[in-house]
Amino acid sequence: MNPIRAGRALTGATLLLFLSASQALADSSVERIHSTNFGIDQGEIEEIRAQMQAAVDGDFLNGALLLVGNGQGVGVLESVGLLSPEIPKPVNQDSIFRIYSMTKPIVSVAIMTMVEDGLMALDDPVSKFIPEFADASVIDQETGELSPAQNVMTIENLLTHESGLIQAIFSPDSELGQMYAGELRGDLTARELAARIGALPLYFEPGTAWHYGHSTDVLGAILEAADGKTLDVVLQERIFDPLGMDDTYFWVPKRESFRIAEPIHGAAMTDNTVPRRMLSGGGGLNSTAEDYLRFAEMLLNGGEYRGERVIEEATLEQMLEPKIGDSVSREYYFFGGLGDWGLGFHLQPTTDDPEGPYNFGWRGIGGTIFIVDRENDFYMVYMEQKWGGPPAPFNNNVAQQVVYEAMRN
Repeated sequence: MNPIRAGRALTGATLLLFLSASQALADSSVERIHSTNFGIDQGEIEEIRAQMQAAVDGDFLNGALLLVGNGQGVGVLESVGLLSPEIPKPVNQDSIFRIYSMTKPIVSVAIMTMVEDGLMALDDPVSKFIPEFADASVIDQETGELSPAQNVMTIENLLTHESGLIQAIFSPDSELGQMYAGELRGDLTARELAARIGALPLYFEPGTAWHYGHSTDVLGAILEAADGKTLDVVLQERIFDPLGMDDTYFWVPKRESFRIAEPIHGAAMTDNTVPRRMLSGGGGLNSTAEDYLRFAEMLLNGGEYRGERVIEEATLEQMLEPKIGDSVSREYYFFGGLGDWGLGFHLQPTTDDPEGPYNFGWRGIGGTIFIVDRENDFYMVYMEQKWGGPPAPFNNNVAQQVVYEAMRN
């Protein structure tokens, strides 16, 4: 086994309103470098910032943050707006965001550290850890009839979203989606949720199609079963402690609530200061831009962050191999025929060549995203909180676009 695995108070509204992201960064462990290291000049930064500010001025967002860095430091750090009207504190790299599905890559890396440690294998049946997945059945999407599954669902199927699991929000009109909505209610633990999912039929034979859903929630339950600890402890020991991610957690301490970003539109997001039994491996974490850049930098650096190795480079390479083969349906793949999927990451081409090179990463439904681009030696972290409302002129897709455009101009 790898040996590394063995409250601030408000000081005045005036000061806070004028606290810039660059000032806050000077007090952090992140080192600033010039943006021209990434081919981005000051004029391009000002243009990007103006686009971000327009989204705030148009009442699409309360605030947002864009960060670009690599192993040498952070070259772009632009933040606009406030956390919320109730918290008139400028967004900065210490602001806390609900990162939702950006939890998934963290859980996926933790799974692969357990593969390295011999606690599981990629071809292990899911039922080895969650017995309710034994004797699975597949639902006929036309008739609703059930038939015994011919393929055994494996750990790899969960990592690639080729498991046959879905999620009600992504398939609300299907019979199985309605089953999920009815059965997966209540304040369940990760293990209880996985057990209920295991008792439901599959949407398709494992390994035959890609479909987003509860696969990574089940991986979270498998981490608990394999390590004998709750998911928060597993991630703390395997990911957060080695990386120094001190502001990443399932439930934000009440004393830190003044740092939480909120959306403008739609229903209020879940109160992330109230602990619940559910530790969602698919979308439960809260984090800051500075914390998440540590995770991104580790990935950019082949699995090591400032002398602390989290995952072996060969294992990370394995995670970045395209897994949507010719025999796997892309009917439900978010990007259609573009790009691919690895063991826990999107793989999206960074040029017009669909064969790559790829960047990798993932996004959260609340507006966040991170990408890692090894070919161009950078990572990007973009944070906002948006829940419904009209499309904003700046969002996580635009963030990627403007960064690449600036680099290439």
